[in-house]
Amino acid sequence: MPHPWMPQALKADVGDHAPCDPEFPARAIAHITADREADAEAPLDLVPFGNLQGFFTGGGKGRAPHILWDPFTGAFAQFFPATSRSKALSDTAGGTRTNRAGKVVIQIEALFFPHCRVDGKVFARLVDTPCQGWDALHAWVSSWDVPDVWPMGPPTSLSRRTCPDDEWRSRGGWYAHAHVPENDHVDPGSWPAFVSRPPGPLPDEPRFEPFPGASFFRAGRRSPVIAEMHGRLVAEDCDRYTSGTGIDVWGPGDVRSYTAWQRKLGFEGGSADGVPGRFSWDRLAVPGV
Repeated sequence: MPHPWMPQALKADVGDHAPCDPEFPARAIAHITADREADAEAPLDLVPFGNLQGFFTGGGKGRAPHILWDPFTGAFAQFFPATSRSKALSDTAGGTRTNRAGKVVIQIEALFFPHCRVDGKVFARLVDTPCQGWDALHAWVSSWDVPDVWPMGPPTSLSRRTCPDDEWRSRGGWYAHAHVPENDHVDPGSWPAFVSRPPGPLPDEPRFEPFPGASFFRAGRRSPVIAEMHGRLVAEDCDRYTSGTGIDVWGPGDVRSYTAWQRKLGFEGGSADGVPGRFSWDRLAVPGV
């Protein structure tokens, strides 16, 4: 049985679950957040992941997808289980039930807009980004029997091509927001290629260290968990350590390095204080000990 909640995603359940229509085939809908308007001459900084997560759990609940995906860091937040409809599509009463028409209708919002700027580099298309985490996302969507096909063709430009109602009802697979009936959007413009997988069952999900609580991280605390955290911070280019010894003991280098990680996730001010919280810890994916 596939997981209703993507194992790699932060569970940010907004409630208001409602069933899909299982008489229709399984499908996935590809969106981009498109939350800023930029162009090649005037690029803009990417909006922090935490801002969009806060929007979809706050004032934007009525527009929330299943998954918010950061293709630059591989971070995920999930707002509805796969077994529920989400709300990211226009869905006219008495129409094609766009948010529900499928065994599942898994909707993904990639944190991206054309000509966004990240660490000084500008990205014109989603496929130009690192697409971190796409393999895990694709595997999870596929576990819900969403076929690796684009009935309207893969998105290659920001243009509208509406799927006929009869085809929408009869063909499963991946659809761009630009393809969905009753909607007027042109996104996502591009999407990463499907990940080839060997035949047979999917491997077990990797086990990550659960958040031990903020009080765990006190000066002098010695633990293999801290050593594993150290390794992950270094791997994420958040190495602010001045010594390579005592990596299993919580100290000032850990605070500096964890602050760098929090800032990389988009936290600012007192929210980037170097003390792990559940959200940032889950995103760091510290291997289990």
